[in-house]
Amino acid sequence: MDRISNLPSCIIETVLCLLPIQEAARTSILSTGWRYRWIKIPKLVFDENKFKVSSVGAEPSVLDQTFDEPSQRKEMTNRCKLFYAIYQVLLMHEGPLHEFTLRMEVDDSCVEVDHIILHLLKKNTVKKLKLDFLAGDMGFRSPISLFSLHKLTDLYLCDCALFHERSPFKEFRCLTTLYLERINTYEHTLLRFLSSCPLLKRLTLNTGSSTIIETQDIPIPELFKCLPLIEYLLVSFFIVECFGPKRLPKVLPTLLVHLKHLCMKHLCFRHIYGLPFLVLLLRSSPNLEKLKLVMHPESSLDEEDLGSFKLEDYSDFMLEHLNELEIVDYSDAENELDFLKLILANSPALKRVNIFPCCVFDEDDVSETSEALLDYPSASPMVKITCYLSNSN
Repeated sequence: MDRISNLPSCIIETVLCLLPIQEAARTSILSTGWRYRWIKIPKLVFDENKFKVSSVGAEPSVLDQTFDEPSQRKEMTNRCKLFYAIYQVLLMHEGPLHEFTLRMEVDDSCVEVDHIILHLLKKNTVKKLKLDFLAGDMGFRSPISLFSLHKLTDLYLCDCALFHERSPFKEFRCLTTLYLERINTYEHTLLRFLSSCPLLKRLTLNTGSSTIIETQDIPIPELFKCLPLIEYLLVSFFIVECFGPKRLPKVLPTLLVHLKHLCMKHLCFRHIYGLPFLVLLLRSSPNLEKLKLVMHPESSLDEEDLGSFKLEDYSDFMLEHLNELEIVDYSDAENELDFLKLILANSPALKRVNIFPCCVFDEDDVSETSEALLDYPSASPMVKITCYLSNSN
């Protein structure tokens, strides 16, 4: 008797979940006891890039022989085989299905995705759903049935579009984690979506200003009003350009008292809303423990987006609980350096500052930056400042 078969069922289940679905299915030939184990695993992952299509006995067509690259017809055939495999697995699956991932290239005519969601809805046991698509400029239009999966706790949408004329959003009473990347939608639709998640604790909103369309002059504080329990927030700075009147308040009407971890991407202090938007969130997050900033080069901004600020006008905040600061793509610009001074002076519990410079830094630049930062006065007696070489991040 082999050792694996004698392992506890929970361990075997974990091992099968870690295997690609095709490899998990092949375990059915090991023995009679293994025949149906794989159809009961609670986690299914289908990745187009890892899906292997059998070519045994198949002669290449004249069309396939004509081109060095795989023909579009072959790609479509492989995709059809992938969908057929998904249907077969879902039909054979027994027991609860808690996690489902689909990663592939899609287009607007890909009705098969709708059918898959409808099948998941029949069991309605899925807690974690990940739709990681590579679609066109406007994204893949998410089926309305997606918003009936009310037992979801984690939802990941990449390259999806939410342009439904009538609101499909019913309350996601269990959703605590939401990941939105390259989402195409209207700003008021996004707010309705977030408002339907009353228990949301973790939000990633990584999208450009061109993908969220401003239609109703909704001010940016309305976005954060939808996040009363948020603990982790990753947001692209460009989200501020998707909302209405650009005069930012000094502090949010409703403080983000539960926010512990804030990450802001694509930030540039020379942008007219760069420093005001960041400081707005810092003033409104009294219990923040970790701050991560991913900087954006000033050279990529339009002239009309540039502004200048006096840092002392934005220094009236205190980060009592901040213990870690990380800055990625640091360029040693004067405003970045001044902001670092401000954080050091206003963070009495700060323990670690990690700086990952942009690619133009060499060892001398890193050493010079580290020495300069160590000379600045700090409110924390135990802070450790580390500046890494460019290839360290």
